[in-house]
Amino acid sequence: MQMRQAFLEIEADPAPKTYVLQPGRSNSFEEIHVDFQISDAQGGRRFTIFLHPKQDVVIRKLEVQLEAPLSAQTRFLANGYQSWSDTLWLSAVDRIPGLRKFARPFLSRYGDERIVGIPRGKGRAHSWTYTCLADGHPDITLLGSLSEHTGFTLFLLDWAQSNIVVRKDLENMHLSHSFPGLDFWVGQGRESMVFDTWFSLLHREAGVQLPQPEPSGPVLGWTSWYRYFDKISEADILQNTETIAASGLPFRYVQIDDGWQKAVGDWRTARAGFPNGMASVAAAIRSKGLVPGLWLAPFVASAKSDLARQHPDWLLRDKRGRPIRAGWNRGWGGWYFALDFYHPAVQDYLSGVFHVILEKWEFEFLKLDFLFAACLAPPPGKLRGQVMHDALEFLRRQLGRRQMLACGVPLAPAFGLADFCRVGGDIHLSWEHRLLAWLRHRERVSTLAALRSTLARWPLHGRAFRSDPDVFILRNYRQHLTDVQQNTVLTISALLGGVHFTSDDVGSYTPEQRFELEEALTWIGSRIIEVREREAGLFSIDFENAGERYVAFCNLSARSRAALDDRNGWATLKPYETVVLKSGITAGPNSN
Repeated sequence: MQMRQAFLEIEADPAPKTYVLQPGRSNSFEEIHVDFQISDAQGGRRFTIFLHPKQDVVIRKLEVQLEAPLSAQTRFLANGYQSWSDTLWLSAVDRIPGLRKFARPFLSRYGDERIVGIPRGKGRAHSWTYTCLADGHPDITLLGSLSEHTGFTLFLLDWAQSNIVVRKDLENMHLSHSFPGLDFWVGQGRESMVFDTWFSLLHREAGVQLPQPEPSGPVLGWTSWYRYFDKISEADILQNTETIAASGLPFRYVQIDDGWQKAVGDWRTARAGFPNGMASVAAAIRSKGLVPGLWLAPFVASAKSDLARQHPDWLLRDKRGRPIRAGWNRGWGGWYFALDFYHPAVQDYLSGVFHVILEKWEFEFLKLDFLFAACLAPPPGKLRGQVMHDALEFLRRQLGRRQMLACGVPLAPAFGLADFCRVGGDIHLSWEHRLLAWLRHRERVSTLAALRSTLARWPLHGRAFRSDPDVFILRNYRQHLTDVQQNTVLTISALLGGVHFTSDDVGSYTPEQRFELEEALTWIGSRIIEVREREAGLFSIDFENAGERYVAFCNLSARSRAALDDRNGWATLKPYETVVLKSGITAGPNSN
């Protein structure tokens, strides 16, 4: 992949100035010196740009344009802005949908709708932090940032120009000191190999800590959300804890989700439905040999919370001084606001909250949600990526040895800091949320979108963190997934996830449902070799388990599909069906 050009644009009077950058040469201008290098690195090429201002400057744009060898078969991985954002492989005829105009006030803060300067429409695509190009051959091309802690990196594809632009999310940054502008790596090879190389560079160059080895056995948990939602009580939690402990299934966690708190933002007071207090519930869970977990959204507060009413100065504000509405949630009473993470009183308050939850109540596993809100409006001198990284480091310090599941978060700041991280949106109780899909909401509740993102982001599991593909559902009541759809969700979760939650009453499982779960548990810990979208909606997962090679065919579409396996010939899949077959390839330590 050859470079076409690179340039820097800075604010100037009477008009902005644009400087063309040359690698390996002196790029010294009136206001700034730019060190631009292209070097060989672990079988690929590394591009680094360091900015050295000679005076205070405002950076408007910094980007490198690369020539992309595109063909009719080429597909581009569009990694979404945050963990809920739809992530999928795109062809030249696909486009990334934009929110319908009347939905923007309610839904646009979740993703990148409000981020300026992103070309959209037919023939355009973009990806955050990393992207891949695939053209049907075994090898892919990976472009991955090595400096997300200094600001997010955006990869912009223009099909008509056969062009990929790599751009730092600077957005009018005031610069008075040396700053690492861009740093990214381009490599080619088998998907697992290039992701291994990228993460080894992240570990060595950016200090990203690699996840700890996976614990032995499945990481199985129960959460209250997808059955009770916010209508939960102490009695519900204790009853399910008893059932789980008696089930004989290898559950480790019982996680109390949204609905336990007095209001979102008021995290030190539980609702009346928990009369004995949260410490008592955590102790009851622990007495059954299970790990107590708790949900909270540390960087937001509902308009009806005591925090928002009593401390309006703690709310994050826009340039006009107005509190920033992070979103709207009917269950929270309407609008909720982002908190000003850098306000000392906010950090003091959150430190006190974590002290209560972890030390007094003794919860050991925290699901931290809606984290994107921390970086909605960076303060002067900070970028979105810097704010989000600072926020994740703050959370990591608060939790210490306790485990963190990060959710609703731009992924790169969670690399090496979150134990577990969501890699898709919320599973829906139906296959698709038709209204939110019609609104073109990329961060929507949707089983289909969650599965596509999990399949697309599979290489992050075990490298960046342990992936959370969200829940599996096997019950027959209070949900609208068919048995076939449920099995597809369960199988993909078992193969590509690192933590596996359900909200089912496991004591009501039929023998068939229990057998289905126990069979799926045998796939956990498999070595994934390749995940490929063979055609629209039809995926294959090549993997190794207990010395045998297998392929799972996953049909996410509403029509029957045919798939070809080397050993078994043609397999016909019903709508939404997943089948697992022994592969014709002999398993081995170097098999691909």
